Amino acid sequence: MGDDYELPENEGFEELIKYTVPGYLMGIAAGIFLDMQGYQTNPVGQWLVRTLSGEGESILEGIYSIRQRFIGGAGTMAEAYGWGKLFGLAVPWIIDLASRLAGVDVYGVEGFYIPYFYALSDQIGANISGMFFLRRKEGGWGAAFSRYVRHPVMLASLAIIVIVPVGLLLLRLYGFSPTTQTFTALETIVANLCWVPPLVGWYVQRKRGI
Repeated sequence: MGDDYELPENEGFEELIKYTVPGYLMGIAAGIFLDMQGYQTNPVGQWLVRTLSGEGESILEGIYSIRQRFIGGAGTMAEAYGWGKLFGLAVPWIIDLASRLAGVDVYGVEGFYIPYFYALSDQIGANISGMFFLRRKEGGWGAAFSRYVRHPVMLASLAIIVIVPVGLLLLRLYGFSPTTQTFTALETIVANLCWVPPLVGWYVQRKRGI
């Protein structure tokens, strides 16, 4: 399990980190504006606020991946990561709409999973895309899985995918409810830890002088 095996080259994760804060700011700004207009519980407003707060950086990361593809450079994990996040964008929209049509109380405990998917469906897509990237690079699923369980970015990604829904459930159990658009933005931002895996990748590469 040599350190040089986990991140053997510059994977470009530093490019992805810088996209997180703009997404957060757009979500907060949209939430405050809609609250001031009296749309505290408007479902379309919540869709917009959650999309910006939870997926704003994914849109920018997807643009980064498209740009990398047109440049024609060598494929990196960061590019694959960005493509996966872009493809995961629409999943929470479908889940949100289906939940409302089914009569789920989106403000109560039973609706805790909705901000989770807005915050991390793109992360799930990125994790899957990263696994396929390793499969192509290693030439087989066995070698790809071996690389996966030793890749700090993939492990960090998996950790937040598993931990975040527990935190959201506890938050709702303790009485939090996104009854304003600003609360909706804050709940989604807290759940949106998509910056953690790229930060881990950047840190490990910097530590090794890559």
